[in-house]
Order: sequence, then C-alpha cells, then structure tokens
Amino acid sequence: MKRFLKTTFLAALLMAAVSEQHSLAQNRGGAGQRGAGAPQPAPRWPDGRINLGPVPGEKGLWEVGATGIPLARPDTAADFGLFAADTREPTDPFLASKPKLSQVPFQPWARALFADRVLHRREPYTRCKPSAGARQVATAYGTQLLDVPELRRLYIFETGGAHSFRTIYMDDRPHPANLSPSYRGHSTGRWDGDTLVVDTVGFNEAVWIDNLGMPTTEKLHTIERFTRTDFTTIRYEITVDDPGAYTATWKSGYYLRWMPGAESFEFVCQDNNKASDLMVGDGTLTIEMPPFVP
Repeated sequence: MKRFLKTTFLAALLMAAVSEQHSLAQNRGGAGQRGAGAPQPAPRWPDGRINLGPVPGEKGLWEVGATGIPLARPDTAADFGLFAADTREPTDPFLASKPKLSQVPFQPWARALFADRVLHRREPYTRCKPSAGARQVATAYGTQLLDVPELRRLYIFETGGAHSFRTIYMDDRPHPANLSPSYRGHSTGRWDGDTLVVDTVGFNEAVWIDNLGMPTTEKLHTIERFTRTDFTTIRYEITVDDPGAYTATWKSGYYLRWMPGAESFEFVCQDNNKASDLMVGDGTLTIEMPPFVP
C-alpha cells in the first residue's frame, strides 16, 4: 500500500511539472510545440496583443548588437573616424536598407555639423543628457519596453545614460498644439497589427538621435516602428522627417536582441561614467571651439 501511494504521489508530481511546462510554452506562444531550432514566436497578452517585454514571472531587457546605431552605414573605412567602419554589404535585406552616409539627404550645413561631431565626439549621452529616438532605444546596459494598458501608456526605460524614461501615450490623444521643445519630445503610440507605431514631435535642437550626432532641428518629427518578429528579436525602424536639416525624409533601423534574466540597475551617470576622456573639464581632452555653422 505504501509503495502504491508513493508511486501515485510521484506520478502526480510529474504530471504537475509537465502541466507547468506546457502552460509556460503556451505563454511563450507555443514554443514548446515547435521543432528543434525553430525560433520561438513572440509572446502575447491574453487579449492577443504582442508582449514587448518578458513573459510573466521572468526577467529580461533589450540590447542592440553590432547591427545597431549609427543610423548610416559608412561608404569608406574612414567615414566615422574613431569607429571601426565595416563597409561590407549586409546580407540581411533589412540591414541593407539602412542608408549609406552618402545617401543621407543632408542639407549642407547639417553635413558639415555632422562631420564636426564625428571628429570631436561631444555626445550629450556621455554628459548625462537624455537621448531620443534610436539613441534612447539603444542605450547601454539594456532597455525596457513596459506596457501599462490600464493607464493606456507605454514606457521606454533606459538603464545607462540619463537613466530615465520616455512616456508613450496610447489613448489616441493628439500632440499638444504648443509644445515646449524637450529632449524626449511628445510621443503617441498605436498598434498597426503586431507593430507598435510611435509618433514623436516637440524635440529641442540639443538632442542626438544616434551616437554619431545626426543633426536635427525643432522641426524634427520621428515615426518609430517596433515589431517583435520572434521571442528574441525586435525589428526597430525609424523615419526621420526634419525639413530643417534634411532635403527629404529618410529611414533607418536595426535589430534589438533579448537578454533573458537581465534587469536594470541603479546607474548614477555622474559617478559611474566610463567615458571620462569624452567629458568636458576632466583635464585629459583639449577642447576646441566648434566652427560657426549658420
């Protein structure tokens, strides 16, 4: 009798474990039922919407890899100065659609300012200033996309840099008529099928939208598209519409990769900055006055 009860108890434990794993696989979109080597589908919320974060009970952050910023590809190895420029053509069609530097429709003054920024590296990120657009999404140490449907808002939290966040309003509100220019601007969002579309205006001219300093003005209008193509990948696309700096609208993008188990941590920019040689006033960098750009 004792042997029977012990066997029954072990069988019940096994069935419970199998049930738990099956439930987790369903929450991941049925990944446990797919063939070996097949990518896990993007997780969804009970209402069918794509989940841009971790599944309940788990942790994780998004990070950008070697395919990420800057927003232009180099034409030559010397284009980006200190950066090791890879001029090979990407095999991925999405990455191949990222414009080369010669294809970015700069106005003459904006092209000159971009060249100066590449040369002198005065990136606001290293001075604890908020980043916008592609630069915020690709901030060091990981990014969180937090959907709060009961508030009809979505937040983008960055771990590094200014260690702050952007609010995306998901309640169909319009942009305010008289915005005060800011680093983040004003963002509204909507779902286009399984893609989150974010529309942002109201930027100041001090913000950088990538790590090399593509110039922008207060006329900047960005449209970002976040598509979680599978469990570990988001395809990030940005449309840059700024008639103050460019002669035409242009697009770029990169992939975000999932870091399972990772969490944001306290990051005090002033105390933990690892790029002291880029900071004004640290005594190791000769600061030159930038050329006047009309």
